Amino acid sequence: MVLQKKDFIEIEFTGRIKDGEVFDSNVKKNLEKLNPNENPKPLIFSLGEGMFLKGIDDFLIGKEIGEYTIELSPEKAFGPRIKEFVQMVPSKLFSGQRLNPVPGAVFNFDGRMAKILSVSGGRVMVDFNNPLAGKAVVYDVKVIRKIDDLNEKVKSFLNFLFRRDIKFSVDKENKKVIVEVEKNLSQFVEMFKEKFKDVMGMELEIKAGEKEKPKQEAQ
Repeated sequence: MVLQKKDFIEIEFTGRIKDGEVFDSNVKKNLEKLNPNENPKPLIFSLGEGMFLKGIDDFLIGKEIGEYTIELSPEKAFGPRIKEFVQMVPSKLFSGQRLNPVPGAVFNFDGRMAKILSVSGGRVMVDFNNPLAGKAVVYDVKVIRKIDDLNEKVKSFLNFLFRRDIKFSVDKENKKVIVEVEKNLSQFVEMFKEKFKDVMGMELEIKAGEKEKPKQEAQ
């Protein structure tokens, strides 16, 4: 069975720096080295749709179900290091958030991970490059299966888009998926309608409701 673009597949994977340590995995024995308290989770994604590393996507399209060792150059992995991403910022940006910038610490700046390189007076040198930028990496990938069940595809794609479980139903006759979300999230979900249709070939219909109120205990 040859894997094609837009196929949903489940994989086990371990990523490591070439000739170096493991940095990501969903295989129990390797994940324990990174975080002993974290349980491995299955990874299901659609090939060629930006749900996983592009270099892995490009490699797997046209391959059979099986096990592969995939070596990626920095350009095909996490990109080259960009010197302009190393910036000096005022320390008040940290103190205003009650954060203590010390060399080696990593913070999240509006979705961008940043590593503190040095602190001098009222200035902090920050590296906004991906920690793996400029590094060649190796992925050991086992393609477990191709996903054919529509509900499983929809669930995995919704989880990828919104990082949470979303209640949904499938209307195969009218080629649409109805999702139930809180009213305050409906506009956010609306932004992904075109992407959903492109990947799933189905319309995304949003059913917005009020946020569920916590139940009051009887007096």
